[in-house]
Amino acid sequence: MDDRFNTTAGWVLFSGIVALGLSVLSGKYFHADKDDRLEQLGYVIEGVEAEGAGGGASAPDLGTLIAAATVEAGEKVFAKCVACHTVAQGGANGIGPNLFAVMGKPIGQGGGGYAFSPALSGHGGSWTWEKMDAWLKNPRAFADGTKMSFAGLAKPEDRAALMVYLESMGGAPARPAPAAAETPTEDDAAAEGEAVAEDEAAAPTAEAGA
Repeated sequence: MDDRFNTTAGWVLFSGIVALGLSVLSGKYFHADKDDRLEQLGYVIEGVEAEGAGGGASAPDLGTLIAAATVEAGEKVFAKCVACHTVAQGGANGIGPNLFAVMGKPIGQGGGGYAFSPALSGHGGSWTWEKMDAWLKNPRAFADGTKMSFAGLAKPEDRAALMVYLESMGGAPARPAPAAAETPTEDDAAAEGEAVAEDEAAAPTAEAGA
C-alpha cells in the first residue's frame, strides 16, 4: 500500500516538475509578459493604407455643381419642400413662404406678408447662390433661431439642383463660375522635360549593359 502511494506521489511530483519546466521554456521562447515583446502584434501589409489616411478627392466647387445640375433633378428635390412651400407665381404662403423668384431677393423679407422669424428677417443681405447653398445645407446654422424645422440637404448635388429649379421659377442672380481647371506651370513643364531627357540619356546605357 505504501509502495503504491509513494509511486503515485512520485509521478504526480514528476508531472508537476515537467509542467513547470515547459512553462518556463515557453515563456522564454515566446517572450510572454516581457518588456521587450512587440508593442504591436501582427504585421503590416505593404501597399495598404490605414483607413482615413490620405483622404479622398475634394468635392466639386459650387459653380461646377450648378453647371451640372438640371431643372428636372431640382424639381424632384423640391418634392421634399411641397409640404411647407409653394413655388408657382402667385402661390399662397403655407407653413413657409411662397418661393417664386426667391433667388436674389432680400433674405427674410417680402413673401407676400409672410411672418419671417427675427433670426431670418434680421440676417441681412440677399439670397445669393452661396447663401442659399448654406441655408439649404443647415438652416439653423445659417440663422440660429429660425422657425424652419427642416434639417437641411446634406448632398451638395441636391442643393445645386434645387437652386437651379428655383432659378427656373422667377430667375436668379448671375451664377458663380466653375473653378478653372489647374494648368501646368512652367516649373512643372521644365521638370517633366528634365525627366524625359534623363530617361533618353539612360536608355543607350541600359541597352549596352544588356
